[in-house]
Amino acid sequence: MKASLLFGGLALASASVFLGAKAIQAPPMDLSHYAPYGPKAGDGDYIIEPPYSNAPELTPRSDVPKGKIYRIVMDSRDSKIYPGIEKTHPGVITPYRRRVTVYVPSQYEAGTESPFFVSQDSMGSGEMPTILDNMIADKRLPSMIGIFIDSGGNDAQGSQRGLEYDTLSPWYAQFVEWEVLPRVAQECHVAFTKDPNARMTMGGSSGGACAFTMAWYRPDLYHRVLTYSGTYVNQAWPPDPVTLHGAWEYHEHLIPQTRTKPLRIWMEVGANDLRPNDPESTLHNWPLANVKMAAVLKAKHYHYQFVFAKEARHVDGGVVRQTLPQALEYVWKGYHAR
Repeated sequence: MKASLLFGGLALASASVFLGAKAIQAPPMDLSHYAPYGPKAGDGDYIIEPPYSNAPELTPRSDVPKGKIYRIVMDSRDSKIYPGIEKTHPGVITPYRRRVTVYVPSQYEAGTESPFFVSQDSMGSGEMPTILDNMIADKRLPSMIGIFIDSGGNDAQGSQRGLEYDTLSPWYAQFVEWEVLPRVAQECHVAFTKDPNARMTMGGSSGGACAFTMAWYRPDLYHRVLTYSGTYVNQAWPPDPVTLHGAWEYHEHLIPQTRTKPLRIWMEVGANDLRPNDPESTLHNWPLANVKMAAVLKAKHYHYQFVFAKEARHVDGGVVRQTLPQALEYVWKGYHAR
């Protein structure tokens, strides 16, 4: 396998894949219009480069109040939507336990319906309480509850996680609405807003694709989306003839052919993300899929911000820790409580 990447002058990224004696050229990605990513960035396409460093919002401050953390364990035997599957035992219900971590800001007033976000794979559960403490205190974000949900386990086709995250349907959003939110409300003594403009969903990899799916299929529930290295590729199982190419369908057909929805989206991908040298025909090139997502979102006049990270890998921790506070600020821009 041989690959070359050219970013000079924000120009082109391209790659060749050798299968036996035959070379297959991955389609080039034109990044010439991508601007350097800065604190005043608005809608559009941006590029960042190393060295990556932690944003200051990750540092705990003694002058801000701290939110509370609650931990819940959910048993799949109580679920009517996801009782459990396992790759090695297809067709057999395989119970599992799911951890949920909840952040409740100190500013929360008992009995009020709060804005909130849902994070797949519990992404950010370690860093985000500090980020939220700081940014809510500085009034850069509204007071909001954070719900960090583990997947049902394992990965990809045939797994519980794959079923939840890579399937294009409203069912995972429904699972959160019917089973997770009521449990959190009961155990943490909180209430959640029904306003979709006050709800965000986020994640990395397949958790990112899942976040977009939640808002795409249920825009009555979620308007705000944040994804790192989103799996906008053909990963769905079992195959659905309506969306045969899985999440690749978003940029291939669904977004271009559907009336623009009231979503606000922040996305990132790394130059060295998963399978960056694969030709388009594989439907499994992460950088290409995310670049295509950004292009169709732009064409349909969505409010979106897309960051292409040089030398970064899949859900690159350095990139996440540098960009997450600014990403949150962008996604929540324009929010006003009803």
